[in-house]
Amino acid sequence: MRIGWISRVLSWIAAALVGGVFGVAGTIGHSLMWGPIPVGLIVGAIACGAILVAIRALTHDRGATLAAGLGMVGMLLLISGVGPGGSVVVEDTLSGRIWIYLVAGLVLLAVAWPSFSRLPVRTVAAERDAAPAPAPITEVPGVTRETRLGDRTGRES
Repeated sequence: MRIGWISRVLSWIAAALVGGVFGVAGTIGHSLMWGPIPVGLIVGAIACGAILVAIRALTHDRGATLAAGLGMVGMLLLISGVGPGGSVVVEDTLSGRIWIYLVAGLVLLAVAWPSFSRLPVRTVAAERDAAPAPAPITEVPGVTRETRLGDRTGRES
């Protein structure tokens, strides 16, 4: 029991570190533009979203996904202010605002996404047990036993 708890906390720490690395990389590259195309925003959003989905899919743990998201947002906030030399990584522009809200939205979406593995499974046996089977047909109305026997032998009654 104790080892399971420790490994879970260590996985949260690792997820926070990985999220922080992706948050820094995306934050530094978010302002890259090729003409009118915001390549930095697109690539950063795909990378941050992909690591959040991968952590959620591999660990099946919202806590690890939340830790990665907090690492991302934490590093974004840490390096987005004015640096000691007066440099600004995330400028107060449309691109900078989109990046901040995009990362926060990706984290919320990845953490809040429902877990489909915990939904009840509907099986054929459950459907079969829910509706009773009709009784087998043993007699045809209006047909007697002699008529049936006569039909088999080629005679009519």
